[in-house]
This record gives sequence, structure tokens and C-alpha cells, in this order.
Amino acid sequence: MSGEPAILSADVESPVSVQEGLNDVYSLVADDFAAVNELIPRQLTSDVDLVEEISQYIVESGGKRLRPLIVLLGTRSLNCGGPSQIRLAAVIEFLHTATLLHDDVVDHSVLRRGRATANSTWGNAPSVLVGDFLYSRAFQLMVELNSMPIMAILSDATNTIAEGEVMQLANVGNCQISEADYLEVIRCKTALLFQAAAHTAGILAGGTSDQVEGLRLFGQHFGLAYQLVDDWLDYAGDAQAMGKNVGDDLAEGKLTLPLIHSLGQASPAGRRVIKQAIEARSADTLPDVLQIVRESGALDYTRAAAQLQSEHATACLVGLPASPFRQALEDLSRYCVSRLS
Repeated sequence: MSGEPAILSADVESPVSVQEGLNDVYSLVADDFAAVNELIPRQLTSDVDLVEEISQYIVESGGKRLRPLIVLLGTRSLNCGGPSQIRLAAVIEFLHTATLLHDDVVDHSVLRRGRATANSTWGNAPSVLVGDFLYSRAFQLMVELNSMPIMAILSDATNTIAEGEVMQLANVGNCQISEADYLEVIRCKTALLFQAAAHTAGILAGGTSDQVEGLRLFGQHFGLAYQLVDDWLDYAGDAQAMGKNVGDDLAEGKLTLPLIHSLGQASPAGRRVIKQAIEARSADTLPDVLQIVRESGALDYTRAAAQLQSEHATACLVGLPASPFRQALEDLSRYCVSRLS
């Protein structure tokens, strides 16, 4: 991202209208979504009771399942449906769930989506191993799709996601990371699975090269917007709304866009406060850091950056045929940034 993104206007849809719009998006593929939700538990069976117990717990722990939703909308936007799109959507959800299990262990998280994490309930070792089980089950389902292009996209994506996780871990406590470096981390760690969901949907549906590329880029920009909104919420949201503790990134020593911008704009004293908190991996000075973030304009900057990515995502859909499904993808992009209200 280059340059200073324009500050967003205060004209944000009300939570009620946003939720109604999101409900309309889900209702558009309700039968497909029901089929995905039926397939997922059938694919979690195991002769090992603990594997099945943890798998069911994490998969049923809530979440909007946006990644499989993008698969369903992407394929339908190109007039494709059937068992293969259901299987692909389940593959994407299993890959995402596996990353959540591993992330929570790495981050020592105790809360996700308002519930205790698997690692805080069963321990780190079972959580990592069940994450591996979900990865392998996803690849078993991939084989059933019988598409080498899809297999290539998803295998490359899982590899890059793992690299993104290591990149983020290597930067813990590092106050020298640039905005460009940070955007590359979140592209690899978060945006890539959204990108892979949209990309493989286009491949499965047999879209033209331009349509497939448009979907791929939609997923990438949508994923970047989604992570930037999460970054904003970590310093502007509340624990109940987010399902985790506000200030978690600070306590984990993670420098996200609000802090990166603050370090460039704050006074020397403010920069020292942020650096000390990041290097100590402590949220003890969270109130002071929050004040610095707000006074530096970092929340507005991050908010505008998320909006810009969302607008890029919507623009990438222009090559798809006009349909309720394309409109739903556009609405989904708007929902992403509506969480900034």
C-alpha cells in the first residue's frame, strides 16, 4: 500500500441493516450452506475419540464461515453448483480450522469466539495433532475433487500460510517492521486462504482466465480488508463483540498497522511507551497505548486502509456476469468494513 489513504466518512450502515444484508447473503445459498454443514461433521469421524471430540468442538464453536461462503458464492456466480462445490467449501473450512488450532497454541490464546480455546481445554499437544488431522482430512477431500489445478492452489496456499505464521512469529517484539513488511505478513497469513477460496471457486466453475483472476484478486483484497478491520478492532473494539481480549496483539508483542502508524506519528515519549510494551510483550500500559493510538490518527488510518482494500475487492468482480451472487460478493465486502462502526 502506498500513500496516505483517505479518511473514511462517518456514513456507516446501521448494525441492523448490515445484519439484514448479511442474512440475505447467506439465504441466497442456504441449501448449499446446509449441505456444507452436513458434510463437515461426516468428515470428522475418527476411531480416536479425542480427535473427534476436539474436531467437533472447534468446528462447531461458531464463526460465520466466510471462506466456504465465498466458495459457494464464487461458484454460483459462474453458474456452477453440485457436490464438488460443497466438497471444496468443506476443504476450505477444514484448512481454516486447522490454522486456528495451531494459531491458538502459538499465541497461548485462551479465548476464541467467546469460548475457551481447544488448547486451554485439552492442552497444546492434542490441539496441534488434531490440527494436523484436519489438514490431512482436507487433503483427502481435495483428492476427491480430482483437479490438479485446485490441488496446486491449495497446497501452495497452505505452505505460504505456514510461512506467514513463521514471519509473524519472527517479528514478535520487533518495532522496526515497516508497513509494507506487515502487509506482506497478513497477505500470507490471513488473506491467502480467502484468496484461495475465491480462486479455486473460479477454477472449479470453469471461468474464463479473466474471471478466475478477478475472483482471486477479490479474495486477496477481501482478506486484507478483513485483517485490517481486526487490527482496528483490537484497539477500538470490546472483548464481548470480538470474542477475545482487547489488547491481545499488544500482549503478544505483535506490531499491527495501528501501532506501526502510531510509531511514525507519536511524540518521542509516545513511541517509547509503545516500544516498551511491544518489547516486554505486555498489555500493562494498554490505556496509555490506546490514548497514543487515538491521538496519532492511527485508527482513522487503519480504518481507511481497510476501506480501500474493500473497494479494490469489489472492483475486481466487474468481469463476472451480473447476478444476485455477484451482488452478494459485493455485499460481503461491504459487511467486512461495516464492523468498523
